[in-house]
Amino acid sequence: MAKKAQSEQPRGVITLDLEFDDPQLLGDLFGEYDRNIVAIENRLGVYIAARGTNLKIEGEEDAATRARDVLTGIYNRLEKGQEIDASAVEAIIAMAADPRIEKAAKGTGASGARGKNDISEPPKVMIRTRKKTIVPRSVGQAHYMEALARDDMIFALGPAGTGKTYLAVAQAVAMLITGAVQRLILSRPAVEAGEHLGFLPGDMKDKVDPYLRPIYDALFDCLPAEQVERRIESGEIEIAPLAFMRGRTLGDAFIILDEAQNTTPAQMKMFLTRFGMSSRMVVCGDPRQVDIPGGDSRSGLNDAVSRLEGIDGISTIRFTSSDVVRHPLVGRIVDAYEGPDAN
Repeated sequence: MAKKAQSEQPRGVITLDLEFDDPQLLGDLFGEYDRNIVAIENRLGVYIAARGTNLKIEGEEDAATRARDVLTGIYNRLEKGQEIDASAVEAIIAMAADPRIEKAAKGTGASGARGKNDISEPPKVMIRTRKKTIVPRSVGQAHYMEALARDDMIFALGPAGTGKTYLAVAQAVAMLITGAVQRLILSRPAVEAGEHLGFLPGDMKDKVDPYLRPIYDALFDCLPAEQVERRIESGEIEIAPLAFMRGRTLGDAFIILDEAQNTTPAQMKMFLTRFGMSSRMVVCGDPRQVDIPGGDSRSGLNDAVSRLEGIDGISTIRFTSSDVVRHPLVGRIVDAYEGPDAN
């Protein structure tokens, strides 16, 4: 457990003292060649000095406090046996600067204990698959994972890199291997973006598979390759274009529609009405990246959310650039494209 202290410095700069109980965890806390410390210093504009199990953090009050929370968060996750890599550190740093964390912190009492979104504590929600245990890496992901565990139908909206499809596939795999559902149905519309299917080589499967590649990638990240192939062959996992869903009722299944912004309202209605007993359904998409002719006005995703949001049993999770868990530069790119001059 980390012990905290604070001393005042001139010109608005403070020094925070942070001491950790277990010196064996400090190597992983600091990272190879102190890369975690360097990342925190560079991203938050602080200086961190270590002596034994004691760390001194110097910087502007807000930045130093955030750095302390990041270090405490990494340490507490290590104490719980969670794996910490460079992307996890970046995610914790990003969460420390997330205004949604600030709102939670402002509602705390005199004890100073922080709220539901406290980054200094390991996340309470997680997804366990055969290959890894997945924890949220942003505030939006935490809300999304809670919804995945709770609700029958979820619309996940937002930019690429926020984990919409990946976390849905992970939850689907977790429910399949525990027997909570009997099969996974994974689909996306095969919309042509700059190329025509007819010009691509091979049979129909060869033409369609490139559109479904992100779903395959998520599956292979959660299950051993031989299990993925075996379950696809047995029909436990079905990966198919949206057109293949017509005329079916999908019961006792976890159903995911990816790139849903590229459906028409008629296609979306067809897909949603496939929902059967003892099933879960997740619809993922970015309303600002519509590739079908006609633009946003014809997007089945926008139409469905406008009709169904607020209905009991249906959740809508909206991700922002703050939830992008790829390279930090991706979040800034998203902001640039979604600013006031965005088309």
